Amino acid sequence: MTKPEERSTHKSRREPSRDGKPAAVASAAPAGLPAREAAVRLLTAVLGDRHSFDAAVAKEFRASTLEPRDRGLARLIAATVVRRLGELEAVLNSYLEKPLPKQKGALWPILLSGAAQLLFLETPPHAAVGLAVDQARRDRHAGRYDKLVNALLRRVSREGAAALRSHDAVALNVPAWILQRWINVYGDETARRIATASLNEAPLDITVKSSPGAWAERLGGKVLPTESVRLEAGGRIEDLPGYGDGAWWVQDTAASLPAWLLGSVAGKSVADLCAAPGGKTAQLALAGADVTAVDLSGARLQRLRDNLARLNLKAQVVEADVGTWDPGRTFDALLLDVPCTSTGTIRRHPDILRLKRAEDVVALADVQSRLLDNAARLVAPGGVLVYCTCSLEPEEGVQQVERFLGSNPWFARAPIAAGEHGIDADWLTPEGDLRTLPYHLAAESPGLSGMDGFYAARLVRRD
Repeated sequence: MTKPEERSTHKSRREPSRDGKPAAVASAAPAGLPAREAAVRLLTAVLGDRHSFDAAVAKEFRASTLEPRDRGLARLIAATVVRRLGELEAVLNSYLEKPLPKQKGALWPILLSGAAQLLFLETPPHAAVGLAVDQARRDRHAGRYDKLVNALLRRVSREGAAALRSHDAVALNVPAWILQRWINVYGDETARRIATASLNEAPLDITVKSSPGAWAERLGGKVLPTESVRLEAGGRIEDLPGYGDGAWWVQDTAASLPAWLLGSVAGKSVADLCAAPGGKTAQLALAGADVTAVDLSGARLQRLRDNLARLNLKAQVVEADVGTWDPGRTFDALLLDVPCTSTGTIRRHPDILRLKRAEDVVALADVQSRLLDNAARLVAPGGVLVYCTCSLEPEEGVQQVERFLGSNPWFARAPIAAGEHGIDADWLTPEGDLRTLPYHLAAESPGLSGMDGFYAARLVRRD
């Protein structure tokens, strides 16, 4: 899973304090405006240019002079718009008497971000509306609509919350092709539970090197049955105790489970395939394995190296296509976390709702088949292969495994049992595969609930 560089500041849900400092003279921008302008640029990159949210954030803040809390605010606003786009558009469109013209500059993302602050982020109306008007006036094409921005957002402030209650959030925010797929696979009730959980912002899960109870107490979190430590999202990750010392790394608790399914790996040779950014590699190295981490992306592998260096862990790193990689040897164990539609991680990556298409499932399933078939050649006799994916789609999960077992009779399932490393019986399929869903691990508050949707199967080579 991709490690976020900083967490959103949703604990306060309010305009961050500037400690009385004036805005930079060079920009002559009111306090809070640069963060809103960054949010609009992020929205344009994701919704307009179809860049992934992570890529848009990396580009936007690569040379940014914004303070960390302003970067966090910009990310939070943009992510909220992407996540709740259907509801926001429904409310705004209900107040428009006629369609907006084509030549409107950044007017629409300005309105969306303003509405998101009012309806979901508890931003004071004077700040959300006033800064949106300022944004419009600074935009060459949107400037002439400043009065419209003011009027629309004031109406959203007064009436928007009631309007939201009259809408079906799931139907508006989740694309029909995704929702119908989930209904077909899981049934209507479960599909809606998946969708509802997917629209919530995810908490922060971390994997600690040792003493999860002590770290939970120190960080103000809780220890999950899987031994991950969970915190509510908020603030900069790098500012938390233990980050700079390499005591832990960010990893959703569901994403931590596949590595544990390999069993004891101390002293064994293990290949982590499609390894970047390295959470599972770190787990395996910490457990004493001789790890070879393989990935196609050099840039992502550099992040893996950086993460291992911070954690003071070691692995051999190889840049290669996992579908054709031939190291001339076999391994005691392999972990294959395939590229996928990632529909189980919408809580963390809401851009999936806007960027993925139904045809992506078929295209990625073909890639997964190629990777799995090649990985099987690298398993030593008696060795174990764990196939996993953060997709909720059966074509990328159980159907891949069934196809594979049908054509590779020297492999067999090694069913996963309830209780293995905190795995709940509800997280298992009748065949003994892992199948976590976004609404699992319900807690006393939404901010501490849920987990990524993951599928994993444990396969053993019998000859």
